[in-house]
Amino acid sequence: MKDAGKISTGQLGETLACQFLSRQGYRIIRRNYRTKLGEIDIIAEEQGTLVFVEVKARRGHQCGHPFESVTSFKCRQISKVALLYLAETGREGQSARFDVVAISFAGEGTPVIELVKNAFDLSYGV
Repeated sequence: MKDAGKISTGQLGETLACQFLSRQGYRIIRRNYRTKLGEIDIIAEEQGTLVFVEVKARRGHQCGHPFESVTSFKCRQISKVALLYLAETGREGQSARFDVVAISFAGEGTPVIELVKNAFDLSYGV
């Protein structure tokens, strides 16, 4: 059972990702955009490009590197939610991309944060 007083790895990862992205020049627009189709962790803007960011945080690599959990299914799901966001906000014509931030918490040291810009293309196939 989770301790209600502790922040989850995912929540901590998203907070660190927002701070990291802000330092890289991204403007955070929204966190945790949820729809019936799924969720986008962070929606931001960088130099006029709308960026949909998936955040993967891990306490260790027993289950593999955080990037490995961004599967083709996950890419399709994020793509569908992104298209819905673009339609709902009237931004269909704006340039957009998908970035992934991986955060590894190894021991008590500083978390390792990695960013892959344009990590995958829009995918909405079966």
